[in-house]
Amino acid sequence: MIRRVKIDEIEKIRRDIISDEHIRLVKEIIDNVIKDGDKALLEYSKKFENVLLDSLLVSKEEISDAYSKVSEKEIEALKEMKRRVKIVEEETLNSLKSISIEIDGIRIERYFDAIESVGCYIPGGKARYPSSVIMCTVPARVAGVKRIVLSTPSSSNGVDPLTLVAADLCNVDEIYKIGGAQAIAAMAYGSESIKPVDKIVGPGGIFVTIAKYLVSNKVSIDMLAGPTELLVLADDSADAKLIAYDLIAQAEHSNDTLCGLVTTSKILADNVEREINARINDVKRSDIIKHSLTNNGFIVVCDENSAIRIVNTVAPEHLEIFVSNADKIIKEIRSAGLVLIGSYSSSLASDYCFGTNHVLPTSTFARSRGSLSCLDFLRLATRAYAKKEGLERIIGHIKTISEAEGLPNHAKAVEARL
Repeated sequence: MIRRVKIDEIEKIRRDIISDEHIRLVKEIIDNVIKDGDKALLEYSKKFENVLLDSLLVSKEEISDAYSKVSEKEIEALKEMKRRVKIVEEETLNSLKSISIEIDGIRIERYFDAIESVGCYIPGGKARYPSSVIMCTVPARVAGVKRIVLSTPSSSNGVDPLTLVAADLCNVDEIYKIGGAQAIAAMAYGSESIKPVDKIVGPGGIFVTIAKYLVSNKVSIDMLAGPTELLVLADDSADAKLIAYDLIAQAEHSNDTLCGLVTTSKILADNVEREINARINDVKRSDIIKHSLTNNGFIVVCDENSAIRIVNTVAPEHLEIFVSNADKIIKEIRSAGLVLIGSYSSSLASDYCFGTNHVLPTSTFARSRGSLSCLDFLRLATRAYAKKEGLERIIGHIKTISEAEGLPNHAKAVEARL
């Protein structure tokens, strides 16, 4: 079911999920949305989601109706998720300080300013993700974004009601019934009904991920966030049953989920494989789980140093650590979107109610960034004020460098002020 691989096969594990054909198809969708606007969006809804829409924008009546289709228990759970994420984001924002520095007659000011508008993509299809609404919109609201737009797929029964309720609880300004690459194109380039945004955030499948990449020359994006990934690093002190549960749970997201166990214990590897095989036929969404674990799942048995190298090579979205010397190990981890330490720190719990954000980098982008946060909705702004004496102190250096770079008029423009 789940493959055993050798250390030198790890690089091949990085799935080449983006093909030239995928890129061609997504580019065609984006081009059609740019060209035909709402017409293209409506046609793609019919083609990909088998839905005939009469309006792209979700109405107030539809939001109100959504509340009648969800339970009080679900609403309370969403509110608690929102509360926890908000606490973490507010504390993060409060830790940022404006600064003013004086250097020989020149004053530099640096401060954080919220971007004006953001588009949040919320996946649909084989599962629903009201939790992603909270993960995307709460940090934006805490940062001070003025216009928050949300786009999510519709079905013959309309937009998922729990997703609509989550959006309403988070005070989203506009909700659109568009999914897939066409939603990304609409938020990037706009249409008759949708005004473009300054940045697009949120997780998605392969076509959404490609679309975000392709529109990034037009609009800022957060990261490539999907398909999802989980890597478990464990030694002989770990509980095989818990690891099996987590790998199965992560694998239920989609057929292209990446799940792996890197362990220093052959006995643990055998036990995890046995636990997976014992449960795989009796769980819900078993077809998806089997496909995911068979094609994208793996187990590696190696020494500790090799295990750390593997983690930093794979740079997983989620990394669970089940080892007795965790304090030592975590100092060596340089590439993981979210690190979860110990038996109680399940990545599946973190997806919902830790207060951490589950929009995380995939496809090795964890080498250069972490989760979505209020920082993604801020720009570091700089102001500079120079006095005459400040310029006089540096004009010689300016002249030297500008002439060395072959740009003599730079120095002349400064000299004219003196």
